Amino acid sequence: MIGSNGLRRDLRLIADMVAPGSRVLDIGCADGALLAHLAAEKGVDGRGMELSQAGVNACVRSGLSVIQGDADNDLATYPAGAFDYVVLSQTLQATRQPRQVLERLTRIGRRAIVSVPNFGYWRVRLGLLVTGRMPHSSLLDHSWYDTPNIHLCTIRDFLTLAAELGLVVEQAQMLDREGQPWRLKAESEAANWLAEQGVFLLRRAG
Repeated sequence: MIGSNGLRRDLRLIADMVAPGSRVLDIGCADGALLAHLAAEKGVDGRGMELSQAGVNACVRSGLSVIQGDADNDLATYPAGAFDYVVLSQTLQATRQPRQVLERLTRIGRRAIVSVPNFGYWRVRLGLLVTGRMPHSSLLDHSWYDTPNIHLCTIRDFLTLAAELGLVVEQAQMLDREGQPWRLKAESEAANWLAEQGVFLLRRAG
């Protein structure tokens, strides 16, 4: 859903987690809406990586510093601590090696901000139960045979992986179907049922 400022609501929440003047890498930045917002509102030094050539072209036309690349193959070349924040929005489930990608995000960024669709969302569970077919939602809107989402997870799955990697969840925001924040603790069973997506601010322990 789009907020009153023209920015998708989940992206607005991500922007709120970024400190002014930071160095930011947005992976899978699409048309660069988040980067443009962060540059204008928070004076960040922003960089982007986008898989589609059309997305890269749109960003460059807007004066943004964006290269073509993907999270699976191109993060290893960045040095540790190169950025204050690395953002991966609605993309982790489309990577081939999400565990490795999450490790690399928190290596090259002092903090990582990751948002994921929740496959444990009650409408998704009910759709599978009632129809016996792969469910659709506003965030999972592809057919099973052409979806880019190859590693779907629940909120609980994501938190388990973060713990296995020794990551600290500094903030977690659960969002409903309209992109509005839920006042739910991420680790609660209610969040795993009711949140359509989660947004997480992560850092390495120590």
